[in-house]
This record gives sequence, C-alpha cells and structure tokens, in this order.
Amino acid sequence: MLFVVTGPSGCGKSTILAQLVKDVRSISFSVSHTTRPRRPSEAEGRQYYFVSETEFKRMIKKDMFLEWAEVHGHCYGTSKREIAARVKEGDVILDVDVQGARSIRTLRKDATFVFVLPPRAADLRKRLLDRGEDDNASIRRRLNNAKREIREASSFDYVIVNERLNRAVLELEAVVLAARCRAESQAAKIRAVLRSFPAAKK
Repeated sequence: MLFVVTGPSGCGKSTILAQLVKDVRSISFSVSHTTRPRRPSEAEGRQYYFVSETEFKRMIKKDMFLEWAEVHGHCYGTSKREIAARVKEGDVILDVDVQGARSIRTLRKDATFVFVLPPRAADLRKRLLDRGEDDNASIRRRLNNAKREIREASSFDYVIVNERLNRAVLELEAVVLAARCRAESQAAKIRAVLRSFPAAKK
C-alpha cells in the first residue's frame, strides 16, 4: 500500500514519519530528491537525496519521477525507482509537499492521503524559527504558502493536528492499521479463508 503524507513546511510531518517507521512493521519511508541545500540536521539518503538542478532536470527528461514540483524556490521529486524498491519491503510512506500529493492523487487512486496540520499559525512560525535553518525571508514565504496549502486539507482522506507529537504518531499509526484492514486490502486473505472451507456437497 502507498501512504502519502503532506502538510505545510514546519508542521512536523518528518518527525512523525520517522517515529512511525520505527513503530510499525513492514512500512518504509521513500526518500525524495531535492535541489535545495542540505540542512545541518539532515543526512544524504535519509531525509532526501540532494542533487543539482542539472541532475534533477536530467531525471525529469528521463521520466524518472512519479511526481515532482517546485516549492519555495527548489525542486522536489519522488523517484519511481525508489518507490519500486521500497514496495518490495512492504508498505511505502511518502513525505511530499501539497503539490506533490495533488499530482500523486491523479496517478494513484489506491493511495491513502494524510494532511498534517499545525495547531495554530503561531505554533508553525515558532517551529520554523526554533529549527534555525531558514532565514526570515524564507520563513515568511513558508508561512504565506502554508495558509494556501491548509485550505486543501479537507480534500484529504485523513487530517492529523500535530499539537502533541506522541498523539500525532499514534493517530498516523491508526490510519495505517485501518487502511490495512480495508476489504480491498484483505482480498487475498478473504479468498484464502474461503478456500479453507470444505467443498459444498452436491
């Protein structure tokens, strides 16, 4: 199964996903590509694959992305190869921007879409300031974009308000477990149970 998680920059979705992958069996995090500079707290191949604009454009031309978008002045994309590799391990969860989630929705109707909200605008601003990785102009741009992005939250399958991290993680875990129990997800098991019954006597 494919899970797509999005929300405005600074809402804490990456922290939630990191904990989810630790807690839930058979789910892995798909690492996206980006042209933005690596932050001090980030590692290559963990949060993102950091590439040049030239390399990113080459990947676009070769149709290597499931989706890609330009956000906050930088490009972000989800590699088809990365998704294919992760699917072999089990369920896959994506951390993408709102534009990316919108694009994936047109391609993958079977995916589950989750929007992570900050409790208030003031909390979002504080988180952006506290992480100390963006200048004032970047923070203003991210806050302006956040208001526009949050207007789309009601069109997602699930919405999680990240006021308390532990609760937000539990809510996302509940979404994953519930999606795994959908009838269409359990189709093979339903057939197996039916086969276990003795054949009807004629």
